[in-house]
Amino acid sequence: MKTLFWRTLVVIFIILGFIGALLPGMPTTVFLILAAWAASKGWPQMDAWLLQHPKYGPTLKAWRENGTVPRKAKWLASIMMLISGIIMLFTNAPFAVKIFTDVTMLIVAIWLWFRPEPKHH
Repeated sequence: MKTLFWRTLVVIFIILGFIGALLPGMPTTVFLILAAWAASKGWPQMDAWLLQHPKYGPTLKAWRENGTVPRKAKWLASIMMLISGIIMLFTNAPFAVKIFTDVTMLIVAIWLWFRPEPKHH
């Protein structure tokens, strides 16, 4: 049952990461980091596949080893959150929801910029 739980989380996070790769405003790397974390708990083959992925593997390994986030990913995530935050202001969502989501994205962006960046060799 525990394995099923972790594998279900992996699938959910990979689906969200895939959506993030297609839609502006949705993160990709964050969901893949979460997928790798969940995979490390109950799906070793998927964990290995994610860490060996040609595009996302190096970022996932760097996150796991040192908690680093590349500057390009920080910029991309910040710009997407800014665009999403601006779009949110023009939706019919309740004012409290607009404020909550925009403040949450601001906090995430601040946290993200305080993460170390990988050292280039």
